[in-house]
Amino acid sequence: MPYLIETWDKADSQALRQSTRAVHIDFLDRNAALLLACGAKLTDDGADAGGGLYIVDVESRAEAEAFIQQDPFTQAGLFETIRITRWRKAYLDGRRHLPPR
Repeated sequence: MPYLIETWDKADSQALRQSTRAVHIDFLDRNAALLLACGAKLTDDGADAGGGLYIVDVESRAEAEAFIQQDPFTQAGLFETIRITRWRKAYLDGRRHLPPR
């Protein structure tokens, strides 16, 4: 069952985000099989908006919580807020995943 994980960075933490980014990307690469989607939130002009979004394909909320706790961004103390929400995969990559009507 997929879970959506949304994060918000602490104020004035861009330097911490940048200094931790390489190990964060390594973590994502190692866990790519769990990721349906993942990326930073941006402002309309493309600047970093201070947070991210992950959609992870795991079996339980506990697994989603464990995933985000292992993220180097979390371990570095980057996030002010983390919200985890169970997510229904309705459409992904242009394909319908809903059951037949």
